Amino acid sequence: MDAILNIDAIQQIIPHRYPFLLVDKVIEKSEDGYYQVAVKNTTFNEPYFQGHFPGYPIMPGVLQIEALAQAGGIMTLTLESNPDVPKGGFDTFLMSVEKAKFRKPVRPGDQLFLETTLLSLRRNTAKIQGIVRVDGKVVTEAEIMFMLVPKEKR
Repeated sequence: MDAILNIDAIQQIIPHRYPFLLVDKVIEKSEDGYYQVAVKNTTFNEPYFQGHFPGYPIMPGVLQIEALAQAGGIMTLTLESNPDVPKGGFDTFLMSVEKAKFRKPVRPGDQLFLETTLLSLRRNTAKIQGIVRVDGKVVTEAEIMFMLVPKEKR
C-alpha cells in the first residue's frame, strides 16, 4: 500500500510526536477529501501494551479513539475545498466523543485501518464518523467532534 501521506507529511500537519503520534500513514482519500483511510501499526513495544494488561496486552480504547481523532484532524486540515483551513495554520482540539463502541480487542501486531468520514464542518468545528478495522472487521467506532484552533491562538 503506497502512502498518500507518509509520516513526514503527517508531522507537518499535526503536532503529535512519539509516543502519542498514532497515525503512521494515509493510504486512501476520496476525491472530495471527505473520506480517508489511515493506518496505525501496533507492535508489542508500544508503551501501553506493557501495563494494559500483562499477560494479555490490548490497546486501550481511549487510544483507539485518539487515533481516529488524529486521522480525522489530518483529513480536515488537508481539505482542499476549505479555504478557512490553510495547511499548517490550525490544530484540532477534541470536543466530544459520541456513540463509541468497542467490539473486539486490538492486540500487538494488529494493523489498524482508521476510516474517517466528515459529517459536518462549520466555521471552527468539525464532526467525523470514525471506524477502526483490523483484518477487515470493525473493532471500534465513534462520532468525534473537534475544534479547529489557529496555531497563534493556542
